[in-house]
Amino acid sequence: MLIIKVKDGENIDRALKRYKRKHRDTKLMRELRERREYTKESVRRRAEVKKAQYKERLSSSND
Repeated sequence: MLIIKVKDGENIDRALKRYKRKHRDTKLMRELRERREYTKESVRRRAEVKKAQYKERLSSSND
């Protein structure tokens, strides 16, 4: 459970922004989406390699 303490005189929008950032950083939604269905380890590894190749291609084209 996330707890956000609103400081005296703090804008509610600012506190809400802190809450959203904390929620995103916990990666809870990502984990829930991943657990919806089982992914074989080989498929997961293949996706990681593909993502790494994509990132490498992006960084090499910018140089």
